[in-house]
Amino acid sequence: MTASTPPHVPEDLRYLVIEGVIGVGKTTLARLLAERFGGRLVLEAFEDNPFLPRFYEDPERWAFHTQLSFLASRFRQQKQLLLRDLFYPFVVSDYAFDKDRIFARINLKGDEWHLYETLYTLMEPNVPTPDLVVYLQSTPDRLLENIRKRGRPYEQRIERHYLEALCEAYDHYFFHYTKGPLLIVNATQIDFVRHQEDLEELVRQILERRRYGGITYFNPRPARAIEE
Repeated sequence: MTASTPPHVPEDLRYLVIEGVIGVGKTTLARLLAERFGGRLVLEAFEDNPFLPRFYEDPERWAFHTQLSFLASRFRQQKQLLLRDLFYPFVVSDYAFDKDRIFARINLKGDEWHLYETLYTLMEPNVPTPDLVVYLQSTPDRLLENIRKRGRPYEQRIERHYLEALCEAYDHYFFHYTKGPLLIVNATQIDFVRHQEDLEELVRQILERRRYGGITYFNPRPARAIEE
């Protein structure tokens, strides 16, 4: 890999973030884009959080521990992105630092929330702002099916009402997003893993929409039923 910009990646698209609720396919899409453009892939280190399995067993007891562990891990990782990477001038990540606060608003209450908010407010100005965020939006039914298929044992305890709350919180946050360009994608009826045409259209949308400020939407027309 050389220090030159990868082919077809615009100069003003150096840091791309893929976001969405659990099970929507953000990590898969980030991998595909990093491979396609020869970019650096940044993945959330959720498996390194020792409290996560316990959180799914007893959310009320372990929410604060889980959230602080994620906050520290994500902050360390995001700070590293501020260092210039000569070999990978294009970076794609499967999460935004902002997501930490979305989860915290759902899972924390009272003094725990106020302490978390203090720490987050101190950290947030010191992380990089994405050049474009792609928010993959889907339904709780599709998310539950994807979670079931990928088979992580601790995720099988996720209940529908929790996914519904996450979808609502994500929608509220990203529908009011003002930090930079945002592309909201209705991902319910597309499959960019098994259908190359879905991936190509999504790539085209990303490369075109990054030029616009504010929020833009991509609602693909389902050319076929999603395969089981």
